[in-house]
Amino acid sequence: MRDVAIIGIGCTNFGELWDKSFRDIFVEAGVMAIEDAGVQGEEIDAIYLGNMSAGRFIEQEHLASLAADYAGLASINIPSTRVEAACASGGLALRQAVLAVASGYHDIVIAGGAEKMTDVDTDATTDVLAAAADREWEGIMGATFPSIYAMIARLHMHKYGTTSEQLAAVAVKNHYNASMNSRAQYQSPVSIENVLNSSLIADPLHLLDCSPITDGAAAVIVAPAEIAKQYTDTPIHILASTQTSSTIALHDRKDITTLDSTVVAANKAFNTAKLTPGDIDIAEVHDCFTIAEILAIEDIGFFKKGEGGKATEDGLTAIGAEIPVNASGGLKACGHPVGATGIKQAVEIAEQLRGEAGRRQVEGAEIGLIHNVGGSGGTAVIHILST
Repeated sequence: MRDVAIIGIGCTNFGELWDKSFRDIFVEAGVMAIEDAGVQGEEIDAIYLGNMSAGRFIEQEHLASLAADYAGLASINIPSTRVEAACASGGLALRQAVLAVASGYHDIVIAGGAEKMTDVDTDATTDVLAAAADREWEGIMGATFPSIYAMIARLHMHKYGTTSEQLAAVAVKNHYNASMNSRAQYQSPVSIENVLNSSLIADPLHLLDCSPITDGAAAVIVAPAEIAKQYTDTPIHILASTQTSSTIALHDRKDITTLDSTVVAANKAFNTAKLTPGDIDIAEVHDCFTIAEILAIEDIGFFKKGEGGKATEDGLTAIGAEIPVNASGGLKACGHPVGATGIKQAVEIAEQLRGEAGRRQVEGAEIGLIHNVGGSGGTAVIHILST
């Protein structure tokens, strides 16, 4: 297997992009990545596009062909593949691109992700997202993702003493980080009081504990590490790429406060990279809800189980602290266009390792981790990147 590196990155602004179509945003991100890498269209061997549910959001299927066509690559018959793993679609698209290059089957591959979520009303969006849970056992019974993660949060509070203030501390940190990110959907800081006084969505989760409905797209270009320097002076090496699956419904898990898929994917990634959690300088983790970030930093191994809330409250996950988490603002404040999230995470870590993250730059960052989750943990994808 060949070593793989990221040679180009691109990302649109995230938010309610009323004046842009789905095809507009994925072309925008792809062109940015191609220009960043300095590759020519005829050099591209394949495209992998992460997307959760364009069929319901914009009534468009056959996205693989659409992506190749509007990227200007259909005329040279570049193979394009749509990848779906709910909210982990982007992370899995990156993994498919990595595998294609590592195997030697392809050399230059685009991994992209895109979602246009605001073309339907909020009730429809909530129902679409609920399809990433077990429809028969959870969705039909009325469970939505806020209610599913609320159950997880309530049990975490019961078992470990986690507080609403600690959940809110995740949102406060991530909104502050997003205030330094020009592509973020929300760029205004919030306070603990703002979070706790926002509307209660599913006890104990308030509105500001939840990631928003977002439009956006991102893309990265990967190549064999041995030729990466032909395209960029700052290739970002992919030390590990792991994917795991777990039960889709909460009722089949031995402990809903631990995402086994994350634990196993993280362990495999650290073993592959020959690293430990202590070696990571910066992480982008899947914070679709504030409790999700607390689970992630525990399950990956940055903190012991039950200590994630206190660690966040104590500032240990802030920029400049022990392990900066979600310097981009995360899903919570940068935004969560579900198919694009995993690729946006890769763009953020690549920028950090290049030293190009501006005011949110983590000084001396050399090794970064990306954690992308599908649903409530039915899929987990982890990548470890380095300079």
